Amino acid sequence: MDNIDRDILAHLLEHARASFQEIGAVVGLSAPAVKRRVDRMVTGGQITGFTAQVNPTALGWRTEAYVEVYYRDNISPAELRRTLEPIPQVVGVWTIAGEADALVHVMATDMAEIESTVERIRENTRVGRTRSSIVMSRLLERPRT
Repeated sequence: MDNIDRDILAHLLEHARASFQEIGAVVGLSAPAVKRRVDRMVTGGQITGFTAQVNPTALGWRTEAYVEVYYRDNISPAELRRTLEPIPQVVGVWTIAGEADALVHVMATDMAEIESTVERIRENTRVGRTRSSIVMSRLLERPRT
């Protein structure tokens, strides 16, 4: 990746729906040249997908929590993903260092839905315990670059 690729990525992060022509005008390339570079970054794994950012409250998600999950024994990242991905309220999962095995980001309509989601996470017989922290307000979020 060179500086032009980084500029293309930065523009895509800020304006994901920008056309190749619009991006080209910013970085000084033609639309076909930008497309070739984007295609190369997709093939090379630098760009892993395209998505929309949504306003959580517009979806009815007014409550969120971070749940530390402690397993009774070792669990692989693949199994973590396999067991937690089907739960729609789970919007992020990370393996972490420390006492807990995983940190799970949950977004829901209300506390009752948070509680039922945590109970669903606990249905896995390998889960020893969980510890939840409720988000009171979002103060700062930056796009990943």
